[in-house]
Amino acid sequence: MRKLKCVMLIDDNPNDNFFHERVIKKCNGAEVVVVMQTGESALEYLRSAGLETAPYPSLIFLDVNMPRMNGWEFLEAYERQDAVLRRNVTVVILSTSENPDDRAKAANMKADFMTKPLTPAALEELIGRYPNL
Repeated sequence: MRKLKCVMLIDDNPNDNFFHERVIKKCNGAEVVVVMQTGESALEYLRSAGLETAPYPSLIFLDVNMPRMNGWEFLEAYERQDAVLRRNVTVVILSTSENPDDRAKAANMKADFMTKPLTPAALEELIGRYPNL
């Protein structure tokens, strides 16, 4: 599996973040894993990382069900960011939802969709599917 420079996890559940970060690190899937518990903090990080030396993720795993700003609201705000910063970033909804409407909504918002939990096999398949990561 290719090793990505930076992966971002956005999920309000610290246990899910801990588990998914371990999967990524155990698979040697990324040099840096950035963990955010809110959509707002993730947007702030992305704005500053685009201007400074903080690593900018090429892959973002995003939970849907979060307080204050849910995953869909994050995607809407993210789409309003500078196109240059979004150019080589793949966003994947990582959710417990099995609802086909959520999959369709993700596709309409130019995001991939996977069900939790993230597994080593799913991570490897995803990285293989997107050569631009």
